[in-house]
Amino acid sequence: MSSSESKLKTVEKLTITFLVDNCIEWMTKLPPGFTHELPQHIQQKGHGTFDEAKGVPILNFDNFCCGAHGFSALIETSLHEDGSDRHFTLFDTGPDSQSLVRNARAMQTPIQRISRVITSHWHSDHTGGLLSFLALRQSIASVNDPTCVVDLHPDRPDARGIAPRPMYDKVICSLPLDPTFEEIERAGGVVEKNATGHAVAGSTIWVSGEIPRVTEYEAGILGGMRWKEPAREWVSENYIMDERYAAIDVAGKGLVIFSACSHAGIVNVVKDAINTFKRPIYMVIGGLHLAGPEFGPRIPQTVDFLANQMRPSPAYVLPMHCSGFQAKLAIEKAFGEGCVPAGVGLKVEIIGNQADDRLLFPPSY
Repeated sequence: MSSSESKLKTVEKLTITFLVDNCIEWMTKLPPGFTHELPQHIQQKGHGTFDEAKGVPILNFDNFCCGAHGFSALIETSLHEDGSDRHFTLFDTGPDSQSLVRNARAMQTPIQRISRVITSHWHSDHTGGLLSFLALRQSIASVNDPTCVVDLHPDRPDARGIAPRPMYDKVICSLPLDPTFEEIERAGGVVEKNATGHAVAGSTIWVSGEIPRVTEYEAGILGGMRWKEPAREWVSENYIMDERYAAIDVAGKGLVIFSACSHAGIVNVVKDAINTFKRPIYMVIGGLHLAGPEFGPRIPQTVDFLANQMRPSPAYVLPMHCSGFQAKLAIEKAFGEGCVPAGVGLKVEIIGNQADDRLLFPPSY
């Protein structure tokens, strides 16, 4: 057993609620364990009003989620199926000061119980909601609630920009600045800087370190630029080396992988998880960064790896955020109902089974 594997405990129950994503999906039939936003609101207390004459609740669309270009997921992990030891962790915070706060309220998220925020990387569509979330949490938390650790990569850039085709060398805009470490602390967060892999949330979630780049066709992002001080110049940054993924090991199922943007390439992410834990991949979640013409050639190779080269292949792939329409079509063709059209407001519940754990096949690729 590797040191990494020994640090990550196997959970009996994993619940995921997507709080920020580009897409909203209410209608498509979902596999067991997946729940649309709409039925969750019908069951909520205080969501809307009740029509006594008709005997049914009236939906309040002001208390529904809105889509935004970014990603955020609430992760609830428990070593026991009854959830008696639940840990609440937020993975990324979306792009702005409004979307996460609105959607967390709409989903009646227990904000004050979230004890850790993990940021996948320093891009503002993943860190933009951090300060407003911390401010909201601080306004409602009591002295009995846990403090909120903010788990960050230490290499925060001064700024990042976008340089489009054809030459990828002329910066046309800068992304909104990520919050500083000082701003995070002033907002009530406890800054924790981590560049290496580590277990959190009672050792139920693994946060990776640097993702090894071992797949030839996953060549980073063309047009990524970084502002350098004190030189005061833009430099090319195709590889976002501060990016990290998260993994949860569910008993009898295998690993659930969160890769918010997959700048490193989702194949590289999956390979690293397999090499680290020697456990099969049960579910892949997040932005696969296959949108746009420059990433189109990677789609067939990526899908072929996930569906055919990797054994066993994932039971579910949830292409979200920056995955792109063409990639979603290709994944759906390869995985069928295993490709889940996830979006903001969707809830996923995975129940583990220790007895089934011995039946899992060792992974290979």
